[in-house]
Amino acid sequence: MLKWLNAAFSTLDQRVLKQAEIMERLSERQKLILGLIVKDYVESAQPVGSKRLVEHYGLDVSSATVRNEMLELTESGFLRQPFTSAGRVPTEEGFRFFVGELMHRQELPASTKHTISHQFYQARHEVHQWMRLAASVLAAQAKAASLITTPQSQQARFKHLELILTAGRQVLMVLVLESGQVIQQMLVLKDAFSQEKLSNTATQLNDLLRGSTAANLTPPPADMGTLASEIYRLIKGELQSLEKGLGGEIYHDGWTNVLAEPEFSESDAAQRALRVLEERPLLDTLLTQTMTGAEIGGVQVLIGGEGRWEELNDFSLVLARYGAPEAASGYVGVLGPIRMSYGRAVSAVDYVAGLLSEMVAESMSAHD
Repeated sequence: MLKWLNAAFSTLDQRVLKQAEIMERLSERQKLILGLIVKDYVESAQPVGSKRLVEHYGLDVSSATVRNEMLELTESGFLRQPFTSAGRVPTEEGFRFFVGELMHRQELPASTKHTISHQFYQARHEVHQWMRLAASVLAAQAKAASLITTPQSQQARFKHLELILTAGRQVLMVLVLESGQVIQQMLVLKDAFSQEKLSNTATQLNDLLRGSTAANLTPPPADMGTLASEIYRLIKGELQSLEKGLGGEIYHDGWTNVLAEPEFSESDAAQRALRVLEERPLLDTLLTQTMTGAEIGGVQVLIGGEGRWEELNDFSLVLARYGAPEAASGYVGVLGPIRMSYGRAVSAVDYVAGLLSEMVAESMSAHD
């Protein structure tokens, strides 16, 4: 089993245990044929026949031998025949076996990594830019729909404050959390203050509140003045609102990649899957049930909804958790058809998750 990948198989019932026993009995030739069928089907979206395997991949056995092996793989549940006289296509179990046992990691080209890394470096000062960039990069590299959630800590924890005078009594408040999240809010204060006064108040509040949550914020002493009290109330309100939220914003990209796949050209399946990404309760349930306890950097693959999510029956999800252990984390992933290029998708998710983890760690170390 690939150590860098955790394939999220179905619940370990008797059916899956029996399937695991069958997996162990597959011959090397059967594994080769299954891997080639997956590769060919992913590329062509067409059933694969024995003659094509022999001729296209230069197998040193006859078509009859390949047909016999394909028949055994079909009886074992790894392949199916869409209609009479057609070739074979992988089943969900066939894809699971491929992902867990046969798939090789496809490293992104060094030039691509350099370009992506440079783009993230340029966006390092604003968490929302990371998310938009990550969604765009993933969709392009995996040729699928991307999903990114902003990094969240179990408790919204204050890190840094800046107060910037814009005009008259208008002030831009920039609130930075330990998770790396940056909140900007335009304020209209009761009185006008100089930039020097605003900066001094921000410095005092930084010293007083650093590392605090909404529950243990220390109110500023009276001698810090009314400005400090006013800003303190705003900060506390923001932290309380964040802790009541559903876990930050969600960023998507690349949905047209999914709609362009031939299996969804005349189907409403894509719209059902889109509901999972857009309706927060559904997504929260999926992430909670799938990723709870997942280590940062570990990749999970869900194929065909794993028997739990009907909306995803025709889809696969590749997910990873990113962030800093015991501090702040989020989720990054791609959604595409079961006929997905898993090697490419897993590598893209893994690489982007690593970059986002570095960004979170850098953000949390700043201003310390």
